[in-house]
Amino acid sequence: MSRSHSTARRFENRPSSSGERAVQQPLDDFVAYLRKYARQEPEVAACVCLGVGFILGWKLKPW
Repeated sequence: MSRSHSTARRFENRPSSSGERAVQQPLDDFVAYLRKYARQEPEVAACVCLGVGFILGWKLKPW
């Protein structure tokens, strides 16, 4: 087993505090919702990604 796997496994098995779980659960639910929506409406999801990428590229241009 590689070192990174043993480190990841060590963190998986540690007990999480209720504060971490309170933040993680809504985040997991939101990501699951976004994935489900992207599967149902791939055109809309692609347009949103394109729009966000365009705005970020425009605002973060190097010159």
